[in-house]
Amino acid sequence: RFLKMEEFFPESFRLDLEDEKNAFFELCKEEQIWICKPSCSNQGRGIFLLKNPASINTLQAKLQCTEEHLLNKRVPHKAPRARIVQRYIQQPLLLEGKKFDVRSYLLIACTVPYVLFFAQGYVRLTCVNYDAASEDLTVHLTNQHMQKKNSLYRQLKDETVWRMEHFNSYVNEKFRKNNGLPEDWVFTVFTKRMQQIMLQCFLAAKHKLDRKLGYFDLIGCDFLIDENFKVWLLEMNANPALHTNCQALRDIIPTVVYESL
Repeated sequence: RFLKMEEFFPESFRLDLEDEKNAFFELCKEEQIWICKPSCSNQGRGIFLLKNPASINTLQAKLQCTEEHLLNKRVPHKAPRARIVQRYIQQPLLLEGKKFDVRSYLLIACTVPYVLFFAQGYVRLTCVNYDAASEDLTVHLTNQHMQKKNSLYRQLKDETVWRMEHFNSYVNEKFRKNNGLPEDWVFTVFTKRMQQIMLQCFLAAKHKLDRKLGYFDLIGCDFLIDENFKVWLLEMNANPALHTNCQALRDIIPTVVYESL
């Protein structure tokens, strides 16, 4: 069964498409939090939060100014850098008070014929406790590059990455009974939902892939679980980071690379 977009992907708009941009600015009149991301970027570069009407008005004015500048220079082919705005999930599930997401992997091993593999990844946690109102991006973005900017990272870095086995044990112990979850929810329900979402995204984009022998691609897929245990796809990353700057990553990443090859 194909999922509807709203079942797994937060409401999102592309700011480089006129109709989507106008729809977003028409929608976001209320006090809501949105996250703005540039395309073709990584490590949290260029990401910021829109937390009130004033910040949204500032963004709108900046986009208009950029468009007018390019129009005046008569270089319409140099469009503004593509960005998306995505509805921010304000009630994430927390682990020991900290926000987290899950990085898993989709290997497109071949396109003639299509062959796909899934690999479990790891859990990425923030250094400090979650606060939706915080202005500190290290509270909101879990990737290692961003967490390094927190003064506590050097002290806590081995606590910012969990193996999936640890995550599964934690969910069994802390959440299973109170939330009516099946045993080993992480390796059953959650894993199947990640695979379902990855496959659906692949089927939507497969016509854009190079149909040639020797083509393969490793995609890093980031998932967030909210407090109701709903699974959200945040983004899919080409060229995912393969750094091994803490013990859990030294155990996980080499295996992912070796098995991919």
